[in-house]
Amino acid sequence: MKEVKLGEYREDVEKLLKYLPWLEQKAGNNVSRIYDEDGLSGSTISFPVYDSTLMNFINEATASGLMDDNYHYAYSRNSIHNVEDEKAAIERATVADSEVLTGILSRYVLGGRTKGTLWSEGVSEGIFLLILKKMKKLLEIWDAPLA
Repeated sequence: MKEVKLGEYREDVEKLLKYLPWLEQKAGNNVSRIYDEDGLSGSTISFPVYDSTLMNFINEATASGLMDDNYHYAYSRNSIHNVEDEKAAIERATVADSEVLTGILSRYVLGGRTKGTLWSEGVSEGIFLLILKKMKKLLEIWDAPLA
């Protein structure tokens, strides 16, 4: 398990905070569509096309120090099994629980590489939004206000 200290990811969180307004606007909405150019969907493999802002967010999150390849451990240690458990874990996270937040974020960002619906779910369920808001709040309590 990669141990992340709160202060270590301040810069990464600051970079992702620019997506807060977009995530607030898109919460509860679908941010992908199935490619169906010229009605080819009946004879070809369908694949999702994602909102460009979502892809920028995913790319920046992936390049950040917030990703944890072992996010499964955060889920098992905290008995997280579904979206409601994720939301509850995010809500009760404290400064000492950064691995829970990075674990949930990593599941959606890294897991979306093989299960594409996770990226859209992260937006529509408000998971990305809740994580960024919680990280911002914790960093402001721990250190100084963020932009």
